[in-house]
Amino acid sequence: MAPSHALRCCKRALNWVPVLFINLVVGWSYYAYVVELCVYTIPNNAERISYLVIFHIFFFMFTWSYWKTICSRPSGPSKAFCLPRAEKELYEREERAEAQQEILKKVARNLPVYTRTAGGAIRYCHSCQVIKPDRCHHCSTCEIISHIMFSFRVNNCVGFSNYKYFVLFLAYASLYCVVICATVIQYFIKFWTKQLPDTHAKFHILFLFFVAALFFISILSLLSYHLWLVGKNRTTIEAFRAPVFANGPDKNGFSLGFSRNVAEVFGDRAKYWIFPVFSSLGDGHSFLTRLVHIDPEQAKSVLQQNGKRLVFMYLFI
Repeated sequence: MAPSHALRCCKRALNWVPVLFINLVVGWSYYAYVVELCVYTIPNNAERISYLVIFHIFFFMFTWSYWKTICSRPSGPSKAFCLPRAEKELYEREERAEAQQEILKKVARNLPVYTRTAGGAIRYCHSCQVIKPDRCHHCSTCEIISHIMFSFRVNNCVGFSNYKYFVLFLAYASLYCVVICATVIQYFIKFWTKQLPDTHAKFHILFLFFVAALFFISILSLLSYHLWLVGKNRTTIEAFRAPVFANGPDKNGFSLGFSRNVAEVFGDRAKYWIFPVFSSLGDGHSFLTRLVHIDPEQAKSVLQQNGKRLVFMYLFI
């Protein structure tokens, strides 16, 4: 086995450590809440049942959205973004950067590609050997072209195919922590002030409250940030570096207004928003834009190829 292959295997195994840690904490929290709190500590049956019902609703939604984020495969570029064999051979033989760009421009004229590098060049991934779709970047961890980022919390690239699940995971994780804190606090106070006798449940309930509160604080900041990104229709990279179009950088180039931005991620049918089922708009390869100069010939070619899936845009004159 080659050393590089062994290192990659070790790296992939280590990437699962945060996921394992999160699942161990969640598993312990389930035991502490259901068994130690509801079974051994709460004396009232009506209170116990109501707590269990509310808890399991949020626990189910949290775990559902979490595992959907983990198990959803990142959507990569279609074959249309690969260089045809003749152009690829010509590109690899060519040593001049200007000539290589001309080859890429020729191929990109038939693609819905409107963002450029900081120098105005066609964005090309030498590792994957494809023209990068708009808003996509190479992930060094997954070794693929990805839409947004790699998250160690889910050991997966978060992008077009699972970004909705990721936001819901953060939302339900926050609500899960809120439910725990809100229902545990009275028994936390009773144990802390010694109104309840010292039992094996005391340790679990005290730490359950502390852990839930700490996780809520950490998750809330991340959730708030991603809700802001959704409202602005930006990726994490675009939040730090504005996408570059033919007419220059435009940090709001993909912003279509708040309601439309939300619909781009969660879909245009509100009844599916709270569930981790795919309802995002688009195909992950082309994205609606706000203000952008485009080549009329390129636009005509793209519209003819995409059929009903048009890349709508307002031409800035």
